[in-house]
Formats: sequence, structure tokens, C-alpha cells
Amino acid sequence: MRKFIKGNEAVMVGALYAGCDAYYGYPITPASEIAHAAATWLPATGKEFLQAECETASINMVYGAASAGKLAMTATSGPGMSLMQEGLSYLAGAQLPAVIVNVMRTGPGLGNIGPEQGDYNQAVKGGGHGNYRAIVLAPASVQEMCDLTMRAFELAFRYRNPVIVWAYAVQGQMMESLKRPQTVMQRPETSKWAIHANADTRGNLVMSINLEPDRQEELNWMLQRKYEAMQVEAEAKTYRDEDAEVILTGYGSCARIARSAVDSLRAKGIKAGLFSPVTLSPFPRDRLNSVAEAGRVLVVELSNGQYRDDVLLHLDRDLKVDVGLVNRMGGNLVSVDEVMSRAMEMMEAIP
Repeated sequence: MRKFIKGNEAVMVGALYAGCDAYYGYPITPASEIAHAAATWLPATGKEFLQAECETASINMVYGAASAGKLAMTATSGPGMSLMQEGLSYLAGAQLPAVIVNVMRTGPGLGNIGPEQGDYNQAVKGGGHGNYRAIVLAPASVQEMCDLTMRAFELAFRYRNPVIVWAYAVQGQMMESLKRPQTVMQRPETSKWAIHANADTRGNLVMSINLEPDRQEELNWMLQRKYEAMQVEAEAKTYRDEDAEVILTGYGSCARIARSAVDSLRAKGIKAGLFSPVTLSPFPRDRLNSVAEAGRVLVVELSNGQYRDDVLLHLDRDLKVDVGLVNRMGGNLVSVDEVMSRAMEMMEAIP
């Protein structure tokens, strides 16, 4: 069955099929429809919705629900995500599963509600204190807003770690046809670590404080091993890359713009391909290096080069790759023509 729906509403469709027990949040544009949908659909299915007094309260309510083994989530944007950083660090330190949907806005400051990807480093690098990392998923369509929210719950409980579904105004506000999930996610077993207020879980302890330095260091090393193990979840999509001489790369709506540019460049005789990460953390570094053998990579993004810096970081040093950038900020989208023009410049620069 299909439904014509907003991306923000598709998030809650995915959450329902994942078995979400509770939503705690504070509405903020351009993410407010997620809270609206949660307020309508969760109580109707016997689940919990609570509008908190602020984002700080929201993330700590998620922490409490996760401690009890509940499938809990929140959603926010921009300044609200900044307020949640302390709670995200606590969740990671206590190894608690949680889903946070960030439909970002422009910045810095209050900015505006247009499309931008300026919060990349905040999400991917761990915006709060400590040596933690979140899993970050980057949907490019309404369908993926649903599907990746479901996947976020699955990954959160598999690794006992916060997962961020990271989007912005384009994906949140646009309307497309959504095919509803075919299956409901199997409920995860949590009795080994959660507190269920019964005899079986009486010995479980949820905390993120270790006053003894050696124990805190041991926890940190264990977390780093866990983050490296997450690399098996790294995922990217490629398009017409088999014989490509220049690879366009972007995520979210930038991937869709780049894909159109690939087709237009091919029509002009330029062998272009696309590399689009689905997971920004863990980063699909092996797939990137495979396609980067083309020798030229053009990064398409809506920020000041934060994603470009990660592309450079993950490229093998032995590869000789010319990395270019075409970008906009402030709520403006990159056009297909801009991408094509920059790609042709890179091809003309071949000695």
C-alpha cells in the first residue's frame, strides 16, 4: 500500500513499524510534523507521546525510557540538537539505544528554516563531550525517511548506541509516494542490561560515570572497538560508476541533484558516476576508495566543505585523486547546472 506523505510524517510511519514505545520531544521548525504525527499516532496505538518543556528534558526522558529497555525516540532541529548534546554523550557513555531525528536548519545561530548541511560535524564527529560516536544515517527521499528510521531502531539496539537520522528541510517537508514497510521489526531482548523493575534485572546497572581512571579508560577502549565493529554497517549507493572518469558525491538531496548531473554529463559525452553514502557514520570508506580510482571526485554539499573534509580524510593516501567542491549555504540549493559546470572544469584541467 502506498501513501502520499511528507518526509517528516514518514519518520513516524517507520517508527511505528519499528515498534516505537515512546516519543519525547519539543516541536521546532522544520521538524515539527514529526511531533505532530507522533502525538496523533502513538497514543492511538497505545504508545506514549509527551511534549517536553524543552529539548534538554526531551533527551533525558529518552535516556530514562531507554534505561528501561523501551524503544524511545525524539526529533529536533538546529538549536534543539545543540541542547541535546550532553544527553547524547550520556546515552553513549551508558551504552543505551536511542533514535534521534535531526531535520536541521541553516545556521549558525537561529539562521532560517531552509535546506543546509552545516551540522555535519556535529552529528558525525560527536557534538558532545567525550570520545563517543553516534551512528548517522542520511536519507535522500521520503521512502528513506521511513526505512532508515526503522533501521535506526534496529542498529540502536544491536549496538546499544544512539543513532541519528540526519536530514534537513528538503527531505522533511517534501511530499512523495511512500510504500509502507512489509514487516514489523522484531522486538529486541533487553533483560541483560535494562532495568525492568523485576527480580531478573535487579542486578543491572545503568550509568555513565567511572571515577576510577583505569576503569574509565577501559570503557573508552571498549567503545572504540565497538565503533570499529560498526564499520560492517557502512553503506553507500553508486550509479554509473563502472567506467566513470569523474565521480560526483553527495548525500541527501545533493545525491539526487548529483545523479541528475551524472545523466546530463553522460549525454554530453563525459563519463560521470555517483557515490552517495547512506551511512555518514560509519563512513563507507572502502566503497569510496573503490570508486575514487577514477582519479577525480567532485563533492556536492550544502555546507562549507565539512563533507568534503571527510572525503579527503577517508581517501587512501596512495591514491592520487583530484577532489573538487561545489557548494551553497544559507538555505540555497546547488543547481544541476552548477554541478555540471564544475565537473566539466575538472575534466578540462586534465593535462
